[in-house]
Amino acid sequence: MSIIKHRILGDHRGQLVAIEGQKDVPFEVKRVFYIYGTQLGVPRGQHSHHKTQQYLIALNGSCKVTLDDGKKKITYDLNQPNIGLLQDALVWGTMHDFTPDCVLLVLASEHYDEADYIRNYDDFLKVVGA
Repeated sequence: MSIIKHRILGDHRGQLVAIEGQKDVPFEVKRVFYIYGTQLGVPRGQHSHHKTQQYLIALNGSCKVTLDDGKKKITYDLNQPNIGLLQDALVWGTMHDFTPDCVLLVLASEHYDEADYIRNYDDFLKVVGA
């Protein structure tokens, strides 16, 4: 679990943030998805992965992300398009408090595999030995 600030490049034409897998993000990016149009007060995520690492960036608007390793919970405020949050495998993640204009980009280290998900919090605690 860590926040990474990326350098903003640009000029009078606009801003640019470049993110490269295995350089700016500590894994090869195998899947990309984004969340937008969320409902007020409805959280997303609320699961963990056995293997998958994720890297989250609020490209527009903002949201909060609470990461829980079974021993401690930390809530991060993602509100700048050059700030990314690394979520390791075996960390429970909940995205919440989305602004109406939020677009949350997620880069994942693995292809989608339903068997990689831990969707029950009590099962997660057993897996991490908490």
